[in-house]
Amino acid sequence: MGSPVRLDEREQRWLSGTDGAAMQLAMQMMVTAADVSSAAEFVEIEFAHINSSFYSGQVSLDFAEFLLANGGSFAVPTHTNASLIDCSTPGLRAERDHPVEVGGARRLMEIYAELGASAMWSCAPYAEPTGRPGKGAHIVGSESNAVSFFNSVLGARTNKYGDFIDVCAAMTGRVPLAGLHTDAGRRASHVFDVTGLSADDQDDPTLPHVLGIILGHEAGSAIPVIVGLGSASEDDLKAIAAAGGTSGAVEMFHVVGITPEAPTLDAATGGVAPTRRTIVDSALIRSTRSRLSTSSTGPLRAVCLGTPHFTASEFAGLRTALDGRSVDGRVQLLVTTSRAVLAEIGSVGWDEELRAAGVQIVLDTCTYYTPRARGVAGLVMTNSAKWAYYAPGILGVEVAFGSLQECVDAAVSGRVGDRG
Repeated sequence: MGSPVRLDEREQRWLSGTDGAAMQLAMQMMVTAADVSSAAEFVEIEFAHINSSFYSGQVSLDFAEFLLANGGSFAVPTHTNASLIDCSTPGLRAERDHPVEVGGARRLMEIYAELGASAMWSCAPYAEPTGRPGKGAHIVGSESNAVSFFNSVLGARTNKYGDFIDVCAAMTGRVPLAGLHTDAGRRASHVFDVTGLSADDQDDPTLPHVLGIILGHEAGSAIPVIVGLGSASEDDLKAIAAAGGTSGAVEMFHVVGITPEAPTLDAATGGVAPTRRTIVDSALIRSTRSRLSTSSTGPLRAVCLGTPHFTASEFAGLRTALDGRSVDGRVQLLVTTSRAVLAEIGSVGWDEELRAAGVQIVLDTCTYYTPRARGVAGLVMTNSAKWAYYAPGILGVEVAFGSLQECVDAAVSGRVGDRG
């Protein structure tokens, strides 16, 4: 434990309970967090993206109800992570089948709205303007892919804050100055060299997903830096962020020449010699990709896209992949996204076009959560390494992993590997 954190007059008042029990609890949590992280001071934050709004049992409700009953409010703009339910598609997880979970999730959504959180309900807040902090901004992130994207792609500064501490930070408007909030905490120590990959490997649309799994598995909680990646779109970087936080605890990564804090390898490491180096060759890519599939045979029941939530550019890719075709009636093609992105594609009519082709657009939630979404059973295909990694254990389904085009072809034909 470190030295006691310095408190200003307002923080001392909160801690004493003068401003109510909710603020006292929030400040107690922040002082404890500072003690655990050996931080001597706090830094003010600009906004928060919280996961405590996700229903994970009665404790989630008890905590939120306590804040509401004791005058809790947020000091900064606060956005909600994905929920357990999609209020616009109640049949996805029917309340009659799951009354405790669905009822609890609905009540939790109501409470956080009353507390003043914005109803974003998305695991990809960076896909809309209000969820895109600037480089160097101190913020609070809680969802693993968003934390990594904020740090790596946008250059904002956040540690991964767990449930309840994320809300307390949003209420007080500050976090301990430690970890990824500091320059030293953002230095890469593990190099991943992809310079030996062939042009075909570099062009494979599944590479970012697979590379993220490798990063997480090999780097653990260290900060990796990728050398030799020719190019990467934001959607590619999003895939790396999601997979790296799935197979490991990667909260930030650098890509030399692409991400904002890595114009050079020396800049990414802060001039300190890396402690580890991993050569990523074609054999490692192939073996990692193959482990993301548990089966590729048998009738296809569902295709699940949008983990993390689909962006407008990914919907453009989906339209191109469909190329005027329709989904086989025996297959559910589910795409999870945010309300803001749906509004964006709806303004140009893409939502109606996709629904007419048999695509089901799901809001506010994700399809790898339990209770299992209706129709997600048997053999399911996805282009998300995160979904493929989690779903077999969480949902008990078989998973086929492939590119977006391969997923769409399978949804149209009804079988993995068929063009349709």
